[in-house]
Amino acid sequence: MGTYQMKRQDALAQRQWYVVDAEGKVLGRLASQVARVLRGKHKPNFTPHEDVGDFVIVVNARGVRLTGKKEEDKVYYRHSEYPGGMRTASAQKMLTDKPEALIRLAVKGMLPKSRLGRRLCTKLKVYAGSEHPHEAQKPQPLVLKA
Repeated sequence: MGTYQMKRQDALAQRQWYVVDAEGKVLGRLASQVARVLRGKHKPNFTPHEDVGDFVIVVNARGVRLTGKKEEDKVYYRHSEYPGGMRTASAQKMLTDKPEALIRLAVKGMLPKSRLGRRLCTKLKVYAGSEHPHEAQKPQPLVLKA
């Protein structure tokens, strides 16, 4: 008897939608638990090389917390690929301007750096406010550990 390997068709039939309220949650702890659900590690039929995870909707991204002095000291970098094209933004600026990108970057950093990880990122939906357009999917609240 070999190890059970879930197939992509079986995983598609078992996908669920979860909604997470980020208000008052610490960014790193939120991101690690969301990445776990996106990857499918919470399921008994987890298969490392297949996309068996669920969809996650994160609302109230503007209310996420950063501990310590990360809000002032943490810096996000991006480059335009042109000479001198380095752009920087502090976590505080990202939280006020683009809180969705802050959470998306934190979760993306905890996923595999491969085609699988890029596919998993598409199942993450982040919104700054409390409203989201995914009511038709009937998302269940995801209870996060403290």
